[in-house]
Amino acid sequence: MGYQFNWSLVLTGEYRDWLLDGFVLTLKISGIAGICALALGTLVAVMRLSRVKPLEWLSLAFTEFFRNTPLLVQIFFWYFGSEAFLPKAVNQWLYKQDFEFAAGTIALTVYSSAFIAEELRSGIFSIPKNQLEASRATGLNFFQAYRFVILPQAFRIVIPPLISQMLNLLKNSSLVMTIGVMELTYQARQVESFTFHGFEAFTVATMLYLAVSLAVSFSITMYNKHFLHQLRY
Repeated sequence: MGYQFNWSLVLTGEYRDWLLDGFVLTLKISGIAGICALALGTLVAVMRLSRVKPLEWLSLAFTEFFRNTPLLVQIFFWYFGSEAFLPKAVNQWLYKQDFEFAAGTIALTVYSSAFIAEELRSGIFSIPKNQLEASRATGLNFFQAYRFVILPQAFRIVIPPLISQMLNLLKNSSLVMTIGVMELTYQARQVESFTFHGFEAFTVATMLYLAVSLAVSFSITMYNKHFLHQLRY
């Protein structure tokens, strides 16, 4: 007997609500991790360019380690190994929260921040060096010069690749299902387990991911057109 499609299972009723709840949680964990990754990545990029050798070495080790190890391994590391790595007080606080959500957020944050740091560093390199020297000559210290002069320009340059990194983070968030975070992919798997209609469940999940991805891609295209128009005039 051939496969019998039943789209009403995932488009109405309880199973639809499961998928929508998972989608909301996907957006939530991606949003929190994205904001934290942007802040951490900015800090790492500035440390890398600070000319203070210990900070340079630390930031280099950070980016190379987290960019060159699989995200899934890092998720398992934070989930199973955080008790040995993090201070006791931090672990106790995490266990009082949604520990799976917290571990997944930390893993996504650290992993994505390493890529963001490199994107931002490339943007900083594209800014003429004399701007930093001029900023220092006006009395600003190193970090003030970066905060008020260099970083605002660098962020404007690297907005498209930063948005792409956020899109990658959204897609990578599907991996946190492996530690029990009930995001979209997890919920699609649950629907499949209860109904044996995996095609419908994962089609809906795919369409939701695709809708967000296309919206982000459209935003990047519009920004690039606007940015190039400003440069032209």
